[in-house]
Amino acid sequence: MTTFHAVVWIDQQAAHVLMFDREHVEAERIKSRSHHQHQGKSTDLSGFFADVAGALENVHEVLLTGPGLVRDQLRDWCAQHQPAVSKVIVGSVASDHPTDPQLVGLARQYFKKFDRMGANPSAL
Repeated sequence: MTTFHAVVWIDQQAAHVLMFDREHVEAERIKSRSHHQHQGKSTDLSGFFADVAGALENVHEVLLTGPGLVRDQLRDWCAQHQPAVSKVIVGSVASDHPTDPQLVGLARQYFKKFDRMGANPSAL
């Protein structure tokens, strides 16, 4: 399915990738290969981030969301290893554990505002 937008809810255990257009939503769940680490110990999430970035290769705009800092770590990893995906990440929003429909709703509202901000004011 070719889609224009995606929202990714991510933490250290899993990512929920929801790609959507006006009429369709396609969901993909990607599990982390690492096991939970105790506080203060770093976890190598490179393979996990590569899997998530691979799911986003044909999307034009991506919103990252989730608790903690993993969404920012994914953005930084993409900047270094997947620059094409990095260019389409347009925002990062903190959130708890919304349902998939709530995620799509959040993303639709975000992209509506984002698209308006990027639009040519004389064309509105």
